[in-house]
Amino acid sequence: METDYLVIGAGAVSLAFVDTLLDEDPDCHITMIDMHAKPGGHWNDAYSFVALHQPSAFYGVNSMGFGDNVVDDHGPNKGLFPLASGTEVSAYFSHLMNRRFLPSGRVSYHPLSEYLGSENGTGTFKSILSGKETSVKIRRKTVDGTFYKTSVPATHKRQYAVAEGTPLAIPGELPDLWMKADDLPGHYVIVGAGKTAMDSGVWLLEAGVDPDNISWIRPRDSWLINRTYTQPGEDFFEAVVQNQIAQLKAAAEAETGDEMFEILGRDGYMLRIDESAKPEMFHYATISEGEVALLRKIKNVIRHGRVTAIEPGKMIFAEAEETVPEDALFIDCTATAVPFTEERQHGPQFRGDMITLQPLHVPLVTLSAAISAFLEANFDDDDTKNALGTPSPLTDTPNTYPLGMLTNFMNRGAWSQNPKIAAWLSKVRLDPTGSTIRKLMAEGSPKLAVMGGFQEAIAVGIPGLQRLAVAARAEHQDR
Repeated sequence: METDYLVIGAGAVSLAFVDTLLDEDPDCHITMIDMHAKPGGHWNDAYSFVALHQPSAFYGVNSMGFGDNVVDDHGPNKGLFPLASGTEVSAYFSHLMNRRFLPSGRVSYHPLSEYLGSENGTGTFKSILSGKETSVKIRRKTVDGTFYKTSVPATHKRQYAVAEGTPLAIPGELPDLWMKADDLPGHYVIVGAGKTAMDSGVWLLEAGVDPDNISWIRPRDSWLINRTYTQPGEDFFEAVVQNQIAQLKAAAEAETGDEMFEILGRDGYMLRIDESAKPEMFHYATISEGEVALLRKIKNVIRHGRVTAIEPGKMIFAEAEETVPEDALFIDCTATAVPFTEERQHGPQFRGDMITLQPLHVPLVTLSAAISAFLEANFDDDDTKNALGTPSPLTDTPNTYPLGMLTNFMNRGAWSQNPKIAAWLSKVRLDPTGSTIRKLMAEGSPKLAVMGGFQEAIAVGIPGLQRLAVAARAEHQDR
């Protein structure tokens, strides 16, 4: 076997890279290796009621639209564009593989396969089911699409002890509770503070569980992006730009990242569930004001740090214990979508015969991957490619956020100054504002007036971000 690019992984990032590479380099051949049985990466393992945080309009791959343009008229997401369910995301990626990639004759796909490594221009992988090893000659490069190492409750290793006989479930098992209608839990305990825990809380409440029958172990509170300001299209364009301007002005005004988020929270651009608790975490989770209102109904919030052990009716922490009814069902939501503190191959994306896909515009990971493919196909040397695509660090606290935000703006500035990239980005579906600006400019829309405040915000915001990023870099590297 021979190929031009050997791509490790078939999750959203790898798929977005391959999709753009097919368009930008029409002569290349690509081989994809993945351990799952279907494309989509962690979406294959996610809980059944999982949904995108962001609108479908700028998720997925560039060549194939996703979702519709009908705004939700009910539920906690009312007034905003719908969020694709996990089932819809999985179907989308399967459709992409079966209707675009494979029929092209330029993509070889090997599911249920484990990558064993590359040496002297030859990559080797093994069938998980048969154990058969296969070698493939790599004419150009190996592409590592596994940098994010996304974890979900179904696949992660718990960091706390579970006593025998403790009622315990992962979120994906909650919809099966109807089969135990005669033996339902009298109480529910959500373990974890991230978006999975929030999704589980919303699910329980919408399913009719009394908020008083829910306890929530929340070691840290989180700042959350207000979904209102992440919407696509011209109807939301002014609000999206106002959010960007507000972030820049907050960076100029604040002395720390924490203070920057307080300013943004005061004006509604960032949200938090408990107004009385200082959020120490920011994982780029996006949420609607309707979801926040639901989650505030849960009053039994337990803040003793991370749980170390659970047993029937009891939770044990480093310096405290809490009790709940004996029949309480613990719901494990402690998986971290991205292991922010794990040591990985940080550094430039383009490294000779290896490409390590990393975020160029946090948190838009599929846009980042598409841009990486465009750089690979349209520029000749690694130095040029790396200068046009500096990886944005995946920060996880308010204080470290300015570091990622600054990198985003630096990359955006470089792209806007390069005519080739700028022209391409203006038509890219995955860019939340590019195609909208192009459309509004063609129409001469008065909505573009909101952009008048952007240059002024840049002038004061970038120095502010640079100042905050100095402290952010030290804190981030210590984590």
